[in-house]
Amino acid sequence: MFVRMGLLRRRPDLSPDAFRRHWREVHGPLAARFPGLVAYHQNHVVDRRQLGVDHARGAWDIDGISELWFESEEAMRAAIDSPAYPPTRADEASFLAETRIVTVEQRIVVPFDSSTPRWIKRMSFLRRPAHVTPEQFRHEWFEVHAPLVRAFPTLLGYRQNLILSRQAPPGRPVGYEAVPADGIVEMWFSDEAALQASFADAAAVRSQAHAHTFIAEITPFLVEVHAVV
Repeated sequence: MFVRMGLLRRRPDLSPDAFRRHWREVHGPLAARFPGLVAYHQNHVVDRRQLGVDHARGAWDIDGISELWFESEEAMRAAIDSPAYPPTRADEASFLAETRIVTVEQRIVVPFDSSTPRWIKRMSFLRRPAHVTPEQFRHEWFEVHAPLVRAFPTLLGYRQNLILSRQAPPGRPVGYEAVPADGIVEMWFSDEAALQASFADAAAVRSQAHAHTFIAEITPFLVEVHAVV
């Protein structure tokens, strides 16, 4: 599966509610027309607290994260080349101040059951320190860190998204400093108390100790998910 994410910042003249309404009701249906689209979720930012971690917070100012799944990179490129794509780009000016795009290698560490009746979702941007190479970051995150997080006692789901490429704006490839993150974490818990309980557990103490060896910044957001497709 090939995953494309949009890192979205709303127009300053729009309220958060107006931004969310336009994204859900106008932009979402436009993007849902992409040929070859397997799934499309909108993650609306609702909370910016530094819950559960003691890392430095990065300078991320976003209001939403889109996730679009395709069977392959070729299928994604075909969607972008299709007649369905230009209307979505034209609509961005109606509600967005900035759009940055990343493609990711997605790994499901703890599968989340979307039929779970009660849950919250946290998404976090990870940035490695300068002395850690991208290859070292990938190894530490995928091979060492994932099993540590899997042991969190109240965790309902955990997904890792390793950033492979960056665009800002869409269609213009850029370097690391334009999108200064190496990975995006997705975690699910039943509620905020369960999140705090996991991060207070001994498993999280071990996880955070390891995180400090290869992560310089963690920037978390609580999000509300709107499944379009």
